[in-house]
Amino acid sequence: MKVKKLTFMALLLAIALTVFVIEAQIPPPVPIAGVKLGLANVVTLAALVWLGRKEALTLLILRIILGSVFTGQAVSFIYSMSGGLLCFIVMALCLKPLGRERLWVVSVLGAIAHNIGQILAAMALTGAPAVAAYLPVLIISAVLTGAFTGLAAQALTSRLRK
Repeated sequence: MKVKKLTFMALLLAIALTVFVIEAQIPPPVPIAGVKLGLANVVTLAALVWLGRKEALTLLILRIILGSVFTGQAVSFIYSMSGGLLCFIVMALCLKPLGRERLWVVSVLGAIAHNIGQILAAMALTGAPAVAAYLPVLIISAVLTGAFTGLAAQALTSRLRK
């Protein structure tokens, strides 16, 4: 890997981690457990556009691992990793057919997948399929937060591309 690319990835990881840690300190925007903006996903989307799948996945995994260590939320690691990986798979598959012009749609689909991944992890850990009843609330929040982070990533990638 070239030094310039590695340096850029390190910069993106530092930005994503900083955003993740700050967001973890802010109370949730609504009093519903599990709902947060997911602003660090702006960096993941930008990395997917700028660097490609492999590098963006590397940044995502490192952010989740280091974010769990820095915030002391080891329990949430499983939820973050399962949601993050499913989100990434969906976004990586949807980016090419939807294009950069619809990056916000890619983000919404990824946010929905993230919540599905978290619910699946909760069902596996608790052995309680009733947890799935919480999914409609999470999907509504995913559409809203995914659109917000997607529009932010779309603005970032289009402005910095120039």
